[in-house]
Amino acid sequence: VHPDRVPASALTPLLRRGDKPGFVVVDMPDVDDFAPAGVELPDSALYVVTGLDRGDRMANWSPEEALPALAGEGRTPLVLGEGIHWVLQQPAALERNHCFMTIGSRLRKANGTLDARTPAIWISNGTGRDGRERRDAPKVGWCWWGNRHTWLGFASGTGRGECNHR
Repeated sequence: VHPDRVPASALTPLLRRGDKPGFVVVDMPDVDDFAPAGVELPDSALYVVTGLDRGDRMANWSPEEALPALAGEGRTPLVLGEGIHWVLQQPAALERNHCFMTIGSRLRKANGTLDARTPAIWISNGTGRDGRERRDAPKVGWCWWGNRHTWLGFASGTGRGECNHR
């Protein structure tokens, strides 16, 4: 479903890992303001992303490094809503120590510049503000654009197109 139709804040609690529902980190109250940046989405309310890949080979890269590499491979980064839908449809796409950023979504500030955060989906360790009760729950959070994480790849696809549903 097109990310403009159902916001990330509404989709995230539908994620499940065991009996744990997904959640958005408390310091990302603006999660629904992250929008496609440099990514063309189909106009259709329903579409399909082909050639999905979690981007494990790029673990320990920064988003700043990964974006041009993906483009050079003819791949398109997923936006946050696409990443959430992927995990909803294929929960195995999210596994501990092999999670992903969705760098096709960025937040544009009032002055026109891009916020330094980029959305990501991973599994909570149940520490800090997450709370112990959320250990092993799917988590939508953010990482800094210039930072590297050994356990986060960069979700991407080979294309987007109309969904032939009946």
